[in-house]
Amino acid sequence: MSLTTKSILVLATALVGTAATAQTTAPAAAPEPASSLSFNVGVVSDYRFRSVSQTSFKPALQVGVDFAHKSGLYVGAWGSNINWIKDYVGATDGTLEVDIYGGYKGEIAKDFTYDVGMITYQYPNNTADRVTVNANTTEVYGALTFGIVTAKYSQSTGNFIANPNSKGSAYVEVAAAFDLGGGFSLTPHVGRQSIPNQAGSAGDYTDYSLTLAKDFGNGLSASLAAMTTDAKDSFYKVAPFDNLGKNGAAVGVKYTF
Repeated sequence: MSLTTKSILVLATALVGTAATAQTTAPAAAPEPASSLSFNVGVVSDYRFRSVSQTSFKPALQVGVDFAHKSGLYVGAWGSNINWIKDYVGATDGTLEVDIYGGYKGEIAKDFTYDVGMITYQYPNNTADRVTVNANTTEVYGALTFGIVTAKYSQSTGNFIANPNSKGSAYVEVAAAFDLGGGFSLTPHVGRQSIPNQAGSAGDYTDYSLTLAKDFGNGLSASLAAMTTDAKDSFYKVAPFDNLGKNGAAVGVKYTF
């Protein structure tokens, strides 16, 4: 997220008598900023987290802020409206998700990097604990990226999104980012969510997604994602709502500044 300053070539010409000489010099590049701060705002037709709808297949407005230091340290916050706590858990309150995260990124070798950190998913004033357990969830994570491929592992430090006795829930994922040129990118993704101590392992599922994104420049981007899962009706479907992990697609637009 650090800014890059384009160096400007300066041409100096000195004339001595009838002889002229042209001399070209490039000044030293400006030092890299010690830190960067960015903001983002976007809308999506359906907010999917690990391919499971968080908004009961309705649109979401999302905003975020990110701070990064050139040492590799970063922190950020992100928020979105949600529906699942009220629609699926049956709680009276809980329509907002606020994620707060921080970590460290570094390079192991050329084109080989790592990212470790912690994220907490907070649902302010949610009353899920009156039905099951509180929805607030914290995870630790680690990721390795080699070239265009990233593998990531996340594990909850306590109960996972309102599921009782679910400490140690884990998500393993692999994704690849293909640059198609012209600002287009294509990202296939596969993940596996496991939630321990649930009857018949009903909360476990595998998800697949494919995202086509377009960077229009000046901070504006758009995306179209298709996803599918094998999420079980017994765990992810509550009448009169459909299975939150059903096959679907979502479009989104985001502006970063």
